[in-house]
This record gives sequence, structure tokens and C-alpha cells, in this order.
Amino acid sequence: MIEQQRPSVRRRRLSEELRRLRHAAGMTLDDAARALEWSVGKVSNIETGVRKRPSVVEVKALLDTYRVNDQWQRESLLSITRQAGKKGWWTKYDDVFPDEFPALEAEAASISTYQLIMIPGLLQTPKYVELFTRSANLLRDPVDVERVVAARRKRQEILSHPDGPELRAVIDACAIERLKPSPRVLQEQVRHLIDVAEADNNVTVGVVPFAAGLHAGMRGQFVLLDYASANSVVYLEMHTEGLFVEEAEEVRRYRRLFDHLVDSALDADDSIEYLRSTIT
Repeated sequence: MIEQQRPSVRRRRLSEELRRLRHAAGMTLDDAARALEWSVGKVSNIETGVRKRPSVVEVKALLDTYRVNDQWQRESLLSITRQAGKKGWWTKYDDVFPDEFPALEAEAASISTYQLIMIPGLLQTPKYVELFTRSANLLRDPVDVERVVAARRKRQEILSHPDGPELRAVIDACAIERLKPSPRVLQEQVRHLIDVAEADNNVTVGVVPFAAGLHAGMRGQFVLLDYASANSVVYLEMHTEGLFVEEAEEVRRYRRLFDHLVDSALDADDSIEYLRSTIT
């Protein structure tokens, strides 16, 4: 497990690339610090992401020290440096999101989510969000509820981006069945899942039926985030703040778990038929 105060994906990518360039230059941390007349701790903190955001001037100095002369490579890293300091839309919803998961989600190339008792956040409809918010968070003020709904809608916009992530969602039948006492919400939510599953896009939906019996995902939900230029992360949602798993072997374990859940789920066509059966 890692701490909640962690670098963004862009920041991690910058740190990893600077560390790689130092190694390519044949320099140790001591060598780099001596050449720059910095402390070893400063160079190390930039490489590990402990220092939240190095300046453009500092990154330029590191690139000069490592003799990085390729103009495209330099501009690419300097652009990442500038972007790492920009605030995302989610910072306007600090009261809604207990941690930085939306930031990590927004930068993922692929998202694999398994949900035991809930509909995945990226696929929730407004009525579902409202119902869940009122029941789970005990919010009653319409303004507060609408703010949560608005934040969820904004979060879901990544699926409509041309370069948006691939989403693979495995949902336990329990998450669907729990909506039956709320037929209007059930109708809206299930129809949306069917529409998404049938559309020719980058989203796939699979349902684990009750007939699967006890299965590998009974201990709880998780989200696996894969990136084009950074290490994968697993997110475990808790009642307040979530937990992030980043150690390579643990991430591999969750990847194997997700594969098992895909095997337990109905295939795409049968999942759609199951969903239709719940609203007919």
C-alpha cells in the first residue's frame, strides 16, 4: 500500500524518465548533485516524486547535466513539467472526492473495474447517483446531492474523449438486484448499461450471475488502472478514503483476479440478455 499524498501520473512519468536519463548518462545521485551543486536529497526527491513539482528551470538543469540534446525529448519533458502543475477539474469538487482517484482515472489508458455491490462510477446514471448518494452518504440537501451528480457526470466525460480509456467492467448480479426496490432507477440504469454494452465503443460490460456461486471477487471491489507511460495502479475504494496499491507483484495479483472474474462472468451477449431480463 502507498500513501494518499502521491504524485500524479504525469509527475510519476517525469520522475521515472529523469531517473532513466541519469542512468543513461552513467551518473549516480551523488554525481548529479555534485555537478548541479544541489543536495543529494533534492535530486532524489525529484526522482521519487517526494517533491511535488520541480520547476521548469530545475528540469532544464537536469537535462543539461545528463547531456540530453534531442530537442523533441527536451520539449516533451518540459511540457510534462508544466502540465504537472495544472489543476484538474476535480479540484473544484474536493468536497465530493475524498482522494485523488479521479485524477488517476482521467489519465489512464485502460480501466478494469470489478464491482460487487455497486454500478461502476463511470457507468452510473443520474438517478442512480442520486439514490446512492442519499442512501450511502445520508445527504438530504438537494444542492449537495446535485453537486455529487454533477461531479459524477464530469468524471464520466473521459469515456467520450477521442483518446479516452478502454473500460472493462465486471459487475456482480448483486449490484443489479439491489435496485429492484427502486424500479424507476433500475429501468434507467439497466437500459444505460445495455446501451453502453451494445454500442461500438471502448466499453465492455460483463455480469457475474448468482449461478456462478462463490467466486474470486467475493472479498470486494477494485479498479485496475493501466497507463501508457507509467506503472499500473490498483484502487481499493473504502467508506471514506481509498487505498492505492502500486507494488508490482500485488498489481499482478489483482490482474489475475480480474481475469478470473471475467471467466466467471457471462459473455457479452449473455450479459445483455441478463440485463434485459431484469427490466421486462
